[in-house]
Amino acid sequence: MILINNYLTGDIMKKTTLALVISSISFAAIAADHDHAHLSTVGEQGGKDATKATIEYNTEFAKTLNFKDVRSFDNNNRGLIAEFDQATGDIIRNSFNFIDANVANADNAPDSVNPSLWRQAVLNQAATGLYEVVPGKIYQVRGTDLSSISFIRSDSGWIVYDVLLTKESAAQSLKFFQENVPEAGNLPIVAMIYSHSHADHFGGSRAIQEAFPDVKVYGSKNITKEIVDENVLAGNAMSRRAAYQYGATLNRHEHGIVDAALAKGLSKGEITYVLPDYELNHNDEIETLVIDGLEMKFMDASGTEAASEMVTFIPSINTLWTGELTYQGMHNIYTLRGAKVRDSLKWSKKINEMLVTWGAQTDVLFASHSAPIWGNTEISEYLKMQRDAYGFTHNQTLRLANDGYVMQDLGDKIYEVMPESIQQSWHTNGYHGTYSHNARAVYNMYLGYFDMNPANLNPLPINAESVKFVEYMGGSEMIVEKAQADFAKGEYRFVATALNKVMQAEPNNKEARKLLADTFEQLGYQSEGAGWRNTYLTGAQELRVGTMPGNPKTASADVLAEMSVENLLDFFAVKVDSVKAQYTPFTLNVVIPDSKETYFVEMSNGNLNNIKVDKALKADATLYINDADITKIILKQTNLKALFESKEAGLKGDKETLNKLLASLVEFDETFEIVPRPAKGQEVDAQLYETTEKHEGHKH
Repeated sequence: MILINNYLTGDIMKKTTLALVISSISFAAIAADHDHAHLSTVGEQGGKDATKATIEYNTEFAKTLNFKDVRSFDNNNRGLIAEFDQATGDIIRNSFNFIDANVANADNAPDSVNPSLWRQAVLNQAATGLYEVVPGKIYQVRGTDLSSISFIRSDSGWIVYDVLLTKESAAQSLKFFQENVPEAGNLPIVAMIYSHSHADHFGGSRAIQEAFPDVKVYGSKNITKEIVDENVLAGNAMSRRAAYQYGATLNRHEHGIVDAALAKGLSKGEITYVLPDYELNHNDEIETLVIDGLEMKFMDASGTEAASEMVTFIPSINTLWTGELTYQGMHNIYTLRGAKVRDSLKWSKKINEMLVTWGAQTDVLFASHSAPIWGNTEISEYLKMQRDAYGFTHNQTLRLANDGYVMQDLGDKIYEVMPESIQQSWHTNGYHGTYSHNARAVYNMYLGYFDMNPANLNPLPINAESVKFVEYMGGSEMIVEKAQADFAKGEYRFVATALNKVMQAEPNNKEARKLLADTFEQLGYQSEGAGWRNTYLTGAQELRVGTMPGNPKTASADVLAEMSVENLLDFFAVKVDSVKAQYTPFTLNVVIPDSKETYFVEMSNGNLNNIKVDKALKADATLYINDADITKIILKQTNLKALFESKEAGLKGDKETLNKLLASLVEFDETFEIVPRPAKGQEVDAQLYETTEKHEGHKH
């Protein structure tokens, strides 16, 4: 323990100190690309029936799909050793029991589900236990979380690869593995490996470490830094948006959530993080390690699906682990919850690098999501198609952009130029990342949001623009009348656009509210992408009854504990109200004795700046606090007042400096409005979310 000289005088020890500044911070959900959300308790029905137009749309869509190709079902069912017991199935899978996992059900979609998404839902429902990937060498538990947990035999025990989203899910999956693996279930877990920096690949780590305290932990390059960096500055917005993308307030039902694209869904519980003992690929793009007698070759793939990521080849058994660079579907170049756009060209090139480096030797391919693939010919075909899907999205988007197509047009145009081979391949379909929003992401990455049309350079704010649109279109009554006619014809996309203007301008217009909710719902029923479906259906729900309980939980203690002082100061800067802060400039040194770091913080022109310096500079005040104690404050295990009293923290200089900082900070609204919510008493179709009767939708 490092004690700090007591520079504190009595009047600084009051509520308006950094104790409140830090202890009142609200951190948003772990931005995992697949964020942690909870199932709500809304009514069993949760929505209206599909319209005739939606039934016709989905029927026609089904005709474009190659239901004769059942290879992914064959691969999923191969090697099943033990089906889930009740406790393991209850983690996620059993709540989707309205879906028959038989391949014969794959082309029998309810009217309210896009037939391609339904087929993916059936496939993911078929993951139901412990599977043998390589006899005696590799096993997977699939179906207990968004990701799969893999066990690789080494000389004296097991290496566990990617450890699910939550401690609870990992603990039960480990128990299920140990009880059902054909041999060596009593041997220890000797190593734990994280393939990348998304929470469903490290969140269960504490369960493994508690069971096997001597486990050695390996992570991809810069994994800890990237985990923290991605989850701080825009965390509140990401968390709120994730509630839409993952349908956090929707029921698991044919009118609600049917699948999470990568797997059935997300487990509930605590997201944990055990720091790696060793991070890979800092010196070599391909690093070879021998872990408990097993040679493993790790290839850096950072900057593709995640900011920190790697893939692995195991030469002794000719097996390739592709992490999350591949799965049975198209992934996100841009994730709807919000994140930095990913490099689709690098993604394509990394898959190609795997193919060229190890493709000819690979007999088995397994990954974080979906079933393995066996046989060199099929693996090569699979990798080429995955490679070309990301390459196609990148290259054709830029070809079209260079011909003058703009972002709004690319969402449709990309499908017009799609080769038949990609369209007909199930494992390149847009369940997680649609080609529509991925193409627009590529455009944005290279050219930004502006299409160069001067009319789009400086539009009015949304509300003011909506008021003028309603006025120009002859008023809300005329718009609603026209929208009703177009809704009857199934022209939902423009109906949504027009009625959104009415709702923005007239949030108390019940007729518009009801019709827009119905429109969003039908668009959700038609969506192939799980995130699109959930976004539309959540929008419909919030239009009808407002924001329901079930938004994502806050970030985990293990991740918050890894925040650097710089992360924290940068987060403070995002919380500053610049209008208030412009009148209260100050300078502050933050001295961290236990880590021997010093930061100079300056509020000027309504902006909070920080920089790491060699020694304290001339400032209004200097705060002395240990890094370990900052972590305790963030985790609400102590507060600054207690640290001052115990002389473990101190302040020298102007006592009002911390008060100026506190007074400038705002608290984020964790349930900020996305669609215009109804005022109390203005709800529409609320009975859809109150009934407890089982609703059976029509089949076609």
